[in-house]
Amino acid sequence: MTSALKAGLSYFAAVFAAGFLFGVVRTLLIAPRTGELAAVALELPLILAVSWVACGWAVRRHDVARESGARLVMAVTSFILLMAAELAVSTLIAGRSLDQHFALYRTAPVLLGLCGQLVYAALPLIRLR
Repeated sequence: MTSALKAGLSYFAAVFAAGFLFGVVRTLLIAPRTGELAAVALELPLILAVSWVACGWAVRRHDVARESGARLVMAVTSFILLMAAELAVSTLIAGRSLDQHFALYRTAPVLLGLCGQLVYAALPLIRLR
């Protein structure tokens, strides 16, 4: 199972780095012109494409078994790390309180992003097929 944990960490790191860059572009350049929801909708297919590639790379790099248990460990590990990193960025960089951070999940753009994050988390299992 350690290969699945390492793969989850690698998968998270690759996608988080890309997502951070995409998020900066979305926030500074796209959202002011289109609105936040449209900007997230434009970004989502790009980050999911990056996620697909990163998932395949992490599975191969760490030789994750073609079984649902190992892929589930990879998926859960990467999702927990992603949610923790998102919370850290929101509170430490954006200066939000915990209440403010969780209140964001009542907005359409953040809910759409969460849907994308759930797809991201499912990709290690989806790629079993």
